[in-house]
Amino acid sequence: MRLKSHLRRLFWKFDYDISPFTPLTHPIARMRQRLVAYQIDTVLDVGANAGQFVAYLRNDLHYTNKIISFEPSSSAFASLKEKADWDPDWQALNMALGDTDEQGELYIAGNSYSSSLLEMLPLHLQSAPESAYTGAERVQVKRLDSVFDDLCGNARGVYMKIDTQGFEHKVLNGAARSLARIDTVQLEMSLVPLYNGELLFNDLYNFMQSKGYRLVEIAPGFTDLASGQVLQVDGTFHRFK
Repeated sequence: MRLKSHLRRLFWKFDYDISPFTPLTHPIARMRQRLVAYQIDTVLDVGANAGQFVAYLRNDLHYTNKIISFEPSSSAFASLKEKADWDPDWQALNMALGDTDEQGELYIAGNSYSSSLLEMLPLHLQSAPESAYTGAERVQVKRLDSVFDDLCGNARGVYMKIDTQGFEHKVLNGAARSLARIDTVQLEMSLVPLYNGELLFNDLYNFMQSKGYRLVEIAPGFTDLASGQVLQVDGTFHRFK
């Protein structure tokens, strides 16, 4: 035990850490366990960007079942589609999800993954200057309720990950009917206002509880590197039968 503590402190000097790879101590091991325990056969990747979450699913979690990715940005979608074309169980759709079926204006961020249908607030820009908007484009917005049956008609265990930069509550509102068939939701939630009009952690938590979900994990996300303040977290919610 003393040797392990010594080694960990040695790694800390170089900004690395070591820990046992078990559900008790490691987030990837916990996620693997949930996918199996909840019998997930379909993942909805909402706000896919260039496919980073799918790479995590396939390479780190060894998830082999169906994935459907939604990404509105034309440049990010081009990269996403190129990767999805090599995977027969991965479908990529060039659209945003929201609470309406219409055209919307997507603000394009310098780092791509901070792009949003909402205006960015100063605190976000202060914490991540590289995320400054560089332009905008018109994109298609759909309610999940409009497409869910066609995409997930035979699904039994659905996991929805939503990473839409402040637009999460719009996605949830547009999935009012679909949520009854979605067992698990991984939701990006801001602790402080980062986008104009977004709902913060407490409101999103209360919304998920009102729909019958229970919080099963919370993990730190976007962090201000200068202060160490966590600005966003990923909350995973599951509806127990």
